[in-house]
Amino acid sequence: MSLSFDAVVSTDQNEIDMKAGLNTFTGASDAVRCIVETIVTERVPERQTHKGKVRTLLKHSFKGSYGIAFSVELCDPKFETRFQKIKKTTYAELVSYYLNEAMYQHVEDLSLEAQGIVDRLGAKSDDLITQLRKSALENMHDISIKFNQDVKLRYRFSRDRQLQLVAINQETAKVLEAGESKEVIDIVAGITRFNTKTGNGRLQLKDELETVAFGFNTEYVNVKFEAKKRFSINLDKNNGVPKDKWDFVKLSVSPIKLKDGRVVKYIVKGIYD
Repeated sequence: MSLSFDAVVSTDQNEIDMKAGLNTFTGASDAVRCIVETIVTERVPERQTHKGKVRTLLKHSFKGSYGIAFSVELCDPKFETRFQKIKKTTYAELVSYYLNEAMYQHVEDLSLEAQGIVDRLGAKSDDLITQLRKSALENMHDISIKFNQDVKLRYRFSRDRQLQLVAINQETAKVLEAGESKEVIDIVAGITRFNTKTGNGRLQLKDELETVAFGFNTEYVNVKFEAKKRFSINLDKNNGVPKDKWDFVKLSVSPIKLKDGRVVKYIVKGIYD
């Protein structure tokens, strides 16, 4: 079994900068390999080499845009059964999920199979996201940063049918320089999504319309049960309820901000009654 993807650079010409293009395609390859290998082996690879358990293979090119098609294949028989047990579309779903999470983007609810895999990986999901931010995402953005050209990573059902998994552009490149603020502030928010296995989720400030990612400043296993329960209860209370009837929690947090000051994630330090 193999998984088919492509990475496409938007350009009005029949050419792109070679170095930036190669870096972008390498980043796409490394990101997909890293995600698939973590799913199959339940271990986050720190380095991508030709001896890895999962490898990417260049495929034929295609007309219409400048891009590259590649496949992902397992090269370790020990994990073959586990590799084939997961649906191809679930791999595609999880590639999209982890890359968008790494860029602090809102993601839709996962299928039961995909959510089960995320739950099973637990804290390894955070390790995977951290690994993606180290080099793969930076490389993927190379041509967007230097030449303002957008990139699409797609899953290929066939030559004529593709599903876009993630969009790369100068706007998403801003997350590469996001950093945690030293300030600790209090916020009042409602919980809109919460993963009880990883501790990650999204919240909405009382006076805002957009949701923002949140996580904890320690490994989730070390978070007190009472605090975990408060998040779960708040999510249950707000689920399907108009916002003017929401229950809110007061949190002590450190914001992760972009250079322009926009907050993309809150790191929870404490919760108040």
